[in-house]
Amino acid sequence: MVRTLRRALAAIIAVAAWLPGTAFAADALKEIRIDWATYNPVSLVLKQRGLLEKEFARDGISIVWVQSAGSNKALEFLNAGSIDFGSTAGSAALVARINGNPIKSIYVYSRPEWTALVTVKDSRIASVADLKGKRVAVTRGTDPHIFLVRALLDAGLSEKDITPVLLQHADGKTALIRGDVDAWAGLDPMMAQAEIEEGARLFFRKAQANTWGILNVREPFLKDYPDVVRRVLAVYEEARRFSLANYDDVKKTFIAVTKLPDAVVDKQLKERTELTYSRIGAPQRESILAAGLALQQAGVVDAKVDVKATLDALIDDQVPLPTN
Repeated sequence: MVRTLRRALAAIIAVAAWLPGTAFAADALKEIRIDWATYNPVSLVLKQRGLLEKEFARDGISIVWVQSAGSNKALEFLNAGSIDFGSTAGSAALVARINGNPIKSIYVYSRPEWTALVTVKDSRIASVADLKGKRVAVTRGTDPHIFLVRALLDAGLSEKDITPVLLQHADGKTALIRGDVDAWAGLDPMMAQAEIEEGARLFFRKAQANTWGILNVREPFLKDYPDVVRRVLAVYEEARRFSLANYDDVKKTFIAVTKLPDAVVDKQLKERTELTYSRIGAPQRESILAAGLALQQAGVVDAKVDVKATLDALIDDQVPLPTN
């Protein structure tokens, strides 16, 4: 009789383990995987100060940090389930969602001017129109790529009028300085470094075409662990507020990670990074939507895509943030 009851109980447990929403210890969250990136200074502060580790220590949840070299890498990691939270440009997140990446945009970590079109100091390139027939280094799936496409569109050109050379951001900078390409769709801090150390010129800038620094979460993670997501954002907000009030500490942390000189770091953090926003609201929506519609006009996004509906599906602004 006892043996029969044990078998029945085991069978019930085995079946229940496959049911959605069943809360067994085996399903308990063991780790949170989150990225850090040099284009997201708040993430460096968050990591350096160990704030997430402190928040989740009592739960026995470990924090796994993964470096993202660009929005494209963060989005690849999110799509593969290698990370749970990833920092990207808003426009890059939108394109990823259009392409089926199941992510939600939940937080603003910066308002940057992190991209521009760059050439070497003695180049004859002075405008976007001068890029016709030229080799341009670019990282697909990132804000610099989208910035380049929009700049070409405004100049009456398209990617067919240039020779895109597909490189990750740091390699794009190296290729420009070596003379392997004529121009580069740059990204800070590499762009600031090229300016300061190599005399590179930002020949086309348009601050409002830089879409916001956005933190994204895997949609299944948000669905399964909404309270964890809320707590992560609360700690992210603590790091952003600390960064806003303690520039010298942020700069010190940034230099420790990047090994870049003061002048380069000041150019990125002081001149081209604003940390006064956290919630995704109308300005962010409008900026990302404008980028998506421009990409559709340029033929990068299929004409059949409902860009606004996709944006609405991408953004989740319901996760509460601290008010004090």
